Amino acid sequence: MSTNDLNLPDLANGSAVTRPRNTTSAEAEDMRDKIAADLRPVFDVPVSVQAVIGRTTIEVSKLLELSPGSILELDRRVGEAIDIYVNSRLVARGEVVVVDDRLGVTMTEIIKNSDA
Repeated sequence: MSTNDLNLPDLANGSAVTRPRNTTSAEAEDMRDKIAADLRPVFDVPVSVQAVIGRTTIEVSKLLELSPGSILELDRRVGEAIDIYVNSRLVARGEVVVVDDRLGVTMTEIIKNSDA
């Protein structure tokens, strides 16, 4: 199911959600609250999120030779955006950041269905 199937607004380009004509801001707020309430059951659905910093292909014999300290060359350059997958689907690109001695990811680009 795509976002088009759900009739959701496209927020990737910074377009704002506009209220339908002939509605007041209070009615628009009530509409947003109803949409949020309708989506509430999916808020707790677990999803798998992967941040892929790069890929490589090696032969099994080379894989078996790896040891601590071995270096694998990946298909990305330093500073290049990483891919962010949700349930095995590319949804964004981002950068690796450090937060309190832990690695994190900042999303810098949302990928539309047609761009993936």
